[in-house]
Amino acid sequence: MKGFLEDANYSIGLLDEGATLADVIDNCIYEHTHTGKKAFYVGDLGKLVRNNIQWQNVMAPIKPFYPVRCNSTPGVLEILGTLGIGFACSSKSEMALVQDLGISPENIIYTNPCKQASQLKYAAKAGINIMTCDSDIELKKISRNHPNAKLLLHIATEDITADEEMNMKFGTTLKNCRHLMECAKELGVQIIGVKFHVSGSCKDLQTYIHAISDARCVFDMAEEFGFKMNMLDIGGGFTGSELQLEEVNHVIRPLLDVYFPKESGVNVIAEPGCYYVSSAFTLAVNIIAKKTVEYDKLLPSGVEQTRNDDEPVFTYYINDGVYGSFASKLSEKLNTIPEVHKKYKDDEPLFASSLWGPSCDELDQIVENCLLPELSVGDWLIFDNMGSGTLGEQSTFNDYQRPLIYYMMSFSDWDEMQDAGIASDTLMKNFFFVPSCIQLSLEDRFSTAA
Repeated sequence: MKGFLEDANYSIGLLDEGATLADVIDNCIYEHTHTGKKAFYVGDLGKLVRNNIQWQNVMAPIKPFYPVRCNSTPGVLEILGTLGIGFACSSKSEMALVQDLGISPENIIYTNPCKQASQLKYAAKAGINIMTCDSDIELKKISRNHPNAKLLLHIATEDITADEEMNMKFGTTLKNCRHLMECAKELGVQIIGVKFHVSGSCKDLQTYIHAISDARCVFDMAEEFGFKMNMLDIGGGFTGSELQLEEVNHVIRPLLDVYFPKESGVNVIAEPGCYYVSSAFTLAVNIIAKKTVEYDKLLPSGVEQTRNDDEPVFTYYINDGVYGSFASKLSEKLNTIPEVHKKYKDDEPLFASSLWGPSCDELDQIVENCLLPELSVGDWLIFDNMGSGTLGEQSTFNDYQRPLIYYMMSFSDWDEMQDAGIASDTLMKNFFFVPSCIQLSLEDRFSTAA
């Protein structure tokens, strides 16, 4: 059945009106404290439903294609599949995951800019034809291994900042688009549209105006070569904020109405990833070791020392790190700050602290400098907004094991799915009732993501 994995091994807690996600986290910590203090996630799958409603209210008729690499856990993929969302896949394993949901090939896009020949052949066999391309080398590779491919030319955007120098790594220029079309014509490969991507950190929304204008130029260019273009992919970069979504829509809607009106037959799609999942997951980690360090060694370079030398400075080691849930920290800044789970007084002193993962590797630094009350080994820290870039392919470094995932959904969100006609008996089998007045029997009711 569309939207369901036959061998899914997980459960979803259906929260009573009196129960909250904070209660779930408290209960999980209580159980883990007595059974083995492992890091764990709590995933609010209802957040995916609410985010989709928000997307439809603000961005419709732009269809979302969810990038599987953001979070490929079965609970997320199944809920998004039932919501009728398409999927953007970057590997064979991601395509296979989505196929197991029963998603039709027309709702899958192969977006890896550097495709392996073997994976192109897999896509061809599976009937996954829509894919991106930004160079003649990729184009020739695609023509050899997937002759039925339908290409979206990936054009570069101009949203480069000091922190986003990687943005121009992929995507071709307008000038080169003509060359690619000439090559595609010679090779007999179809080009059906254009893709661009604007980073979520881009502050200049005019970038969308330039990108959509460039896309229109490519569409006009395609007519000269006889290509029938019918798809525009405006990429990702949606942060999850309703305000940001409305701001983007305010900028792009007038241009889309002019350059790609409904009567043009062009389907406009997008790739919102962290928009759907980032705020839906909370990570709880446990402190496994603690050290007192010299303050000047904790300070970032170029920062002057302003504290009393008598104050202690702490380094804490936790049971998850950059070779696990914080993998994105290796390439970008952490977008969440730790919250201490235990209660402490408002006037309790705060100390300069740093947080490190369990690997003892010099790269395994999670938070360079933050202010925390003095903590002890065994205390818990909570990280919000951990649903994106943390739950993809599992690392094998240092015998890393992915934290358990506890899925939850409120009754109101479940009702939204029923009202939309997408909640079936098959999905209901994964649910169990979570009353507000009892401790959860976690070991029996939850399981780790496959």
